[in-house]
Amino acid sequence: MEINLEIGTSGNGGVALHPPQSWSGEAQLVEQWTRVRARLQAEVGEVEYRTWLKQISFAGVAGDEAVVMLPTRFLRDWVNKEYGELIAAFWQQENAAVRRVEFRTGAPSARPAAPDLAEPRPAQAPQQRPDTMAALDQRFTFETFVVGKPNEFAYACARRVAEAPATIGFNPLFLYGGVGLGKTHLMHAIAWELSANGRGARPVSVAYMSAEKFMYRFINALRAQSTLEFKNELRSVDVLMIDDLQFLIGKDNTQEEFFHTFNALVDAGKQIVISADKSPSDLSGLEDRLRTRLGCGMVADLHATTFELRYSILEAKAQRAGVEVPPRVLEFLARKITSNNRELEGALNRLVAHANLFNRQITLDAAHEVLHDVLKAHDRKISIQEIQKRVCEHYNIRVAEMSSARRARNIARPRQVAMYLAKQLTSKSLPDIGRHFGDRDHTTVMHAVSRIGELIGQDAAFAEDVELLKRLLEN
Repeated sequence: MEINLEIGTSGNGGVALHPPQSWSGEAQLVEQWTRVRARLQAEVGEVEYRTWLKQISFAGVAGDEAVVMLPTRFLRDWVNKEYGELIAAFWQQENAAVRRVEFRTGAPSARPAAPDLAEPRPAQAPQQRPDTMAALDQRFTFETFVVGKPNEFAYACARRVAEAPATIGFNPLFLYGGVGLGKTHLMHAIAWELSANGRGARPVSVAYMSAEKFMYRFINALRAQSTLEFKNELRSVDVLMIDDLQFLIGKDNTQEEFFHTFNALVDAGKQIVISADKSPSDLSGLEDRLRTRLGCGMVADLHATTFELRYSILEAKAQRAGVEVPPRVLEFLARKITSNNRELEGALNRLVAHANLFNRQITLDAAHEVLHDVLKAHDRKISIQEIQKRVCEHYNIRVAEMSSARRARNIARPRQVAMYLAKQLTSKSLPDIGRHFGDRDHTTVMHAVSRIGELIGQDAAFAEDVELLKRLLEN
């Protein structure tokens, strides 16, 4: 006796079920199916029958194959695995011509030839329904991930899970780190690797979604009274991937549903991969039982990038784009933009696009011109206290003199220089600056700025002095 779960590929690259070619004696076949159901119910008992088998519907017989329908993939796979041989045996006893049973998903009234029996999915990934797995970015693979000291451990853990999901000690895999450090890139890379390699002859089913998407789907299932289908759909996958788990903080009902889904998958030997902006122990607002379970596997963090890693990322990005960027420009960007990799790559893209549009060379001057707003946002914030301290060190006076009432030249001139630099290097208003210099009036600050400006134009040595102070503060 052969049990068949048949899936084929449609012409549009999706998955299509192969319908039987001919149908006959439908009334007699329905009667045979009724007897098969009755024997199943008697064999397994009322409770088990109602739980797993009651939702089976008969679709027809073609040649030596009987087709039955179940409402979800989870039920289809479970019934096929646990009761497939028994159903096939009962069918053969009722109809000797039936040698195979095909299990499919669909509505109870469906027929295999009907269009709604198709289960569309992208050809490149072993997805569930399109709303179960978010679109994966084709750029985010292990090959395009630049590895450095801040992320090498997380990368190694992600590789291990992609090669051998549900390995003890790596389930769940919890990736955490700040914005734009590569968490989502690694999650997409795991999904692509699993979809390419599969598990033996069977492809691995992966569900990837954000925590926000998980919550909205759960709420919609509650509203539509279809929570059982929602549970079955997620618990039937081999790998569940949830991005930005911190979004579930404060959503108690969604947390509880995720906790039960988590337990069901881990107990079934399925892999879970999660990302968040903090480690499980630091995610205040999550239930203690969920936080404990999240920390029981492998927790890997992605640190802030170093200069060397940022330079490598820019270099790899330029090579993939086929663009020659001078090392001085790469070094400048790697030193100036330190917040996250997304802004770093965005700055390079913008610089390259500008050069292509205007047919210009990529130079350091062009980087200053094109990225002036980005660079300004990333300039180190300089405080007035820091300016006062640096000026006092340079002129060998006490910091307290910046706020004193003394008007001696050796005190007043450095004080005016500090006011001038405060106006040049900070975004503080004139009254704000005056308050930092012994509650002086804004007109005093205006006079100081004007006077130092005049001296810079008149005295080259003095101008060099002020410029030196400015560079020391900026660097």
